[in-house]
Amino acid sequence: MATLTRRKSVLISGCSAGGIGAALAHVFQEKGYHVFASLRNPAKIPPHLSNAPNVTVLTLDVLSSESIAAAVEKINRDTGGTLDVLVNNSGTGIFAPALDTPIEEARKLFDLNFWAPLAMLQAFAPLLIKAKGCLVNNTSANAVVPMALMSMYNGSKAALATASETWRLELQPLGVRTMTLITLGVNTGAFSRNLRPEIPKASPYFEVRDSIFGLAKDRFQASALSPGEYAARVVREVEKGTPGTVWVGKDAFMARLGWWLSPQFVRDWMVESFIPISSVMAKVAKEKSKHD
Repeated sequence: MATLTRRKSVLISGCSAGGIGAALAHVFQEKGYHVFASLRNPAKIPPHLSNAPNVTVLTLDVLSSESIAAAVEKINRDTGGTLDVLVNNSGTGIFAPALDTPIEEARKLFDLNFWAPLAMLQAFAPLLIKAKGCLVNNTSANAVVPMALMSMYNGSKAALATASETWRLELQPLGVRTMTLITLGVNTGAFSRNLRPEIPKASPYFEVRDSIFGLAKDRFQASALSPGEYAARVVREVEKGTPGTVWVGKDAFMARLGWWLSPQFVRDWMVESFIPISSVMAKVAKEKSKHD
């Protein structure tokens, strides 16, 4: 007598149109997974996902324990108590110098980028353990590379990357695999959506922040993958059974190798080539000195 093969399931947070989450949901559904595509505002889900027969759209606020509990109940009921893949993808950024970043905004960023993935893991762990599944945490190359004017984002992603690798060791004896994605540039428009709090006129960065942001955005987009390319690579690694840290992006291998092999002054040059804080501030200071 033939046995029915259980359809694999995946929950992805942050599935708004045009982003990484939506691209991952699309690739996973093409692979035949039952995709639980979640986001705070379901109106932002791409139509091709909401209309797909093996996609369930969930309204999920990863900062709300009640919302997470409701998602656990729904997925538990729909899958019979299993979840094969959990992708912690929701996140946000702040583009501002540390001296001018409001502490409350920084706390909110850490809530979403660090504490929410832990809350999701704790809530869905029973389903992952039962399925012998895979936890995927989307961190960033900024966890390793200290991009100027993004210290809050960098710190939150570094915290998640380190915690994720620790969770890997803790979950391994329970049969759950953990992947820590070190994501390089992906052209989702997220860089433009970074929160940019107002900088007081007395700040030494007041005259340069916007021009640096414009240069950084252009350079970021020039080196970024499309969301579809990125998602295909990630899903391939998930299906291969890859554990641990996985760098994903354009020329990811060379970027990783180059960073680790480079001395400090070369690393600083690499960072400056993307976010030219030193050169722009020096130029502004030189122009001001001409008028003094």
